[in-house]
Amino acid sequence: MTETMEVNQFNLVYNVLSFSLATMMATTIFCWMRVGSCAQRYKSALIITGLVTFIAAYHYLRIFNSWTEAYAWTPEGTLSVTGVPFNDAYRYMDWLLTVPLLLIEIILVMKLDPAETVSKATTLGVASALMIILGYPGELITDPDQLSGRWMWWACAMVPFLFIVYTLLVGLNDATNAETDPNISSLIKKAQVATVISWCTYPVVYVFPMLGITGSSVIVFIQIGYSISDIISKCGVGLLVYSITMAKTA
Repeated sequence: MTETMEVNQFNLVYNVLSFSLATMMATTIFCWMRVGSCAQRYKSALIITGLVTFIAAYHYLRIFNSWTEAYAWTPEGTLSVTGVPFNDAYRYMDWLLTVPLLLIEIILVMKLDPAETVSKATTLGVASALMIILGYPGELITDPDQLSGRWMWWACAMVPFLFIVYTLLVGLNDATNAETDPNISSLIKKAQVATVISWCTYPVVYVFPMLGITGSSVIVFIQIGYSISDIISKCGVGLLVYSITMAKTA
């Protein structure tokens, strides 16, 4: 943990984490309250959508609390380190649970037979979990003299990442094109593309320390970057999945 943190930097991360928490909670409540309105076949997808943001809300609460515990206000109106380390590992615990579920919720609204659904969900779920596991060791490396190790873990995690991107954009094309309703097909494509675009921001945020950003600035950049990515990939894509379930129910 850096020894100094500017007041504006602290407040910016504080507000972004608070906004992220509120967004996740609101999406959870909305999706779960709409489960009764969708067809039986797609209820699992909508329940999982809400579960993703529920799990994320819990972890954002933990991240938020850890952030406020890591710094204390001084009588002069500045910030000092409390000695309680900021635990950003909550993000990886969250991703290990939610990233496979994010992919599964998309699979469940596609036109796939039961065997294909299980196969694709299992393959993508395992690949995404492997991606998170491989990325975590590198996230712990912030010492400028050891960033080669961070690059190594980044490269390792990119292998399953690229497999997932390929599967979403190419491997599932037949299922997407099998939709007879062009509106539904368009919504599924939007969910696939939105997932890929939002996911592409994570590797970029990961390399911030390797781009010469140091001190409190790199902490702020990482927290804001990951939070924005989470909102898009969990809430944004989740609401697209909701739209697909409603369109297929109509």
